[in-house]
Amino acid sequence: MAELVTGDGTPTITGERVMPHLSAEQHAARGKAERAEIPRAAHAIWEALPHRPDPLALLEAQAKTRVPELVPIRYGRMLVSPFTFYRGAAYVMAADLAATTRSGLRVQLCGDAHLSNFGVFGSPERRVMFDINDFDETLPGPWDWDVKRLAASLELAGRDNGFSKAARSDIVLATVREYREAMRNFATLGHLDVWYASLDIEEIFERFGSRLSHKRLHITEHNVAKARTHDHTQAYEKLTREVDGRRRIISDPPLIVPMEEFVKGVAREQLEQQVRELLRGYRSTLQSDRRHLLEGYDFADMAHKVVGVGSVGARAWILLFLGRDDQDPLFLQAKEAHESVLEPFLGKSAHRNSGERVVAGQRLMQAASDIFLGWQRVKGVDGIERDFYLRQLRDWKFSVDIAALDRITLTTYGSLCGWTLARAHARSGDRIAIASYLGKADTFDKAIAAFATAYADQTERDHQALAAAVKNGRIQAEIGV
Repeated sequence: MAELVTGDGTPTITGERVMPHLSAEQHAARGKAERAEIPRAAHAIWEALPHRPDPLALLEAQAKTRVPELVPIRYGRMLVSPFTFYRGAAYVMAADLAATTRSGLRVQLCGDAHLSNFGVFGSPERRVMFDINDFDETLPGPWDWDVKRLAASLELAGRDNGFSKAARSDIVLATVREYREAMRNFATLGHLDVWYASLDIEEIFERFGSRLSHKRLHITEHNVAKARTHDHTQAYEKLTREVDGRRRIISDPPLIVPMEEFVKGVAREQLEQQVRELLRGYRSTLQSDRRHLLEGYDFADMAHKVVGVGSVGARAWILLFLGRDDQDPLFLQAKEAHESVLEPFLGKSAHRNSGERVVAGQRLMQAASDIFLGWQRVKGVDGIERDFYLRQLRDWKFSVDIAALDRITLTTYGSLCGWTLARAHARSGDRIAIASYLGKADTFDKAIAAFATAYADQTERDHQALAAAVKNGRIQAEIGV
């Protein structure tokens, strides 16, 4: 039976509450008790223990479940900078956080809440939304783990961008302050008000626009307009061409490889049959109206696509469908879902299918989720069963170029991420207890800023270790792909 986390932090099994409701005062008392057990200043501490696992060994263990030919691309992308190393090292940080004192207040964690895993996309109501957009590692766990991962990513991004130590500290403090103040505000709201809370682009301009220069506002407006062009039509024009009267995905190895090239020696008909089997099971995970919509499309082609940094090497397929004619395209992405990097430290997911774990976490944390979000388990041509989750490939999706942000803009962006993370945690965890723990003072903010600095130092050492391993031949890395 599946265990979930409710809005007050109480576990439920298949929707049945196993603990009684608590009053707001009792929720607040939980937070105060947590503060007595784990002082807020204790979150500042990061020091690698003598028995700390070798971070490169952890990455090599992850690589065993990935496409061998693509693993060097992952290492090459991680090698670019300490920040890109950090993006690919969620497993390393999970192991490190597991060695620290953990909160007893649990939420649905993103599991990889670095700042590049936030962005804009189109909601089902066709609003441009800002939210978390990657849930590969989602799992219930201590709320502060996500905050620490976000904070350290901002410290590293600030270093990459050449900001001073004081500027980086201000950026992290502003982000954590926004998280704390937002959580305290959510603690005063009813369940439905929290559930309906969201940030669309108009609200972002209203709430945060005054912090940006006129030039940066113009750039942001341009980027939002550009995001609206990131749709199926654009993908269709960019990724496909006509071959023998049929639309096919263009080969661009190693980043995009059509299915018959990726799985050599297997007949196309056999591959298409396996895809259709995957789709039959996947359709059953959709709401009936979305299933009806999808059934109007016919499968046309499929290719393997390299995505992200940490995800490189995982099997990620793009699937082309055509609707009323060849000018009515739909692209879905089927991405392999492994065990969350948090599971070795926080316990197994209640969901037996890792794709379902991702989908359930995304639906719980996001204000609005992709209408085609679903999952399936499928046996590959190698006979191995793998879990996947599916969603639209492009639906007004846009991620900020972190390297292009000045100090003020990165501070504002961090605040956006802090508010968004607080809202996601407030939906799934005991927001009143967390707000009570955080309090009015900036004690927690300062502690997290100190942690972010110390952990960024650790990441720089780990990045240097990767560079040394590539140099001495322990690890193969493909640069610039």
